[in-house]
Amino acid sequence: MTSRILLLLLTTLLLITCTGSSYAQDLTAPTPDPIEQLRLTPEQRQRVRMIFEENKNERQSINRRVREANVALDQAIDAEPTDEAVIDQRLNELATAQAAQMRMRIYTELKIRRELRPEQLATLRQLRLQARDFITPRRPAPQRLRPNPHRNAAQP
Repeated sequence: MTSRILLLLLTTLLLITCTGSSYAQDLTAPTPDPIEQLRLTPEQRQRVRMIFEENKNERQSINRRVREANVALDQAIDAEPTDEAVIDQRLNELATAQAAQMRMRIYTELKIRRELRPEQLATLRQLRLQARDFITPRRPAPQRLRPNPHRNAAQP
């Protein structure tokens, strides 16, 4: 049971940092498990589990605030008549909740990173780069346009 919780928590963290990387690969090919790629020791798994457990209640509270702020914003947008001051207030509430959520995610990741060995950090960085490239694929450089000799030609 506890190993399933650890796997779920680590998968969640890595999915946040590696969102979508499995979609970039052929769906017929098995995708490597990010947790397995990190090769965590049992001690590391235990420490990571403790990190998630330490702030479980705060994380749940922040996530609830984000959900509630989203609902409140949706309700303000749908209200008749529309009150832009209320919408601005709801936007600020949502932004504050999302900032708290991001802060929690970053500090949790920092704590976990402190538990990783250099080669594990390198693997994590590689997974993040793959996810970033999938989420925001690099576009090919624009082709240079050739001048159109007819464009600037004098009209007869």
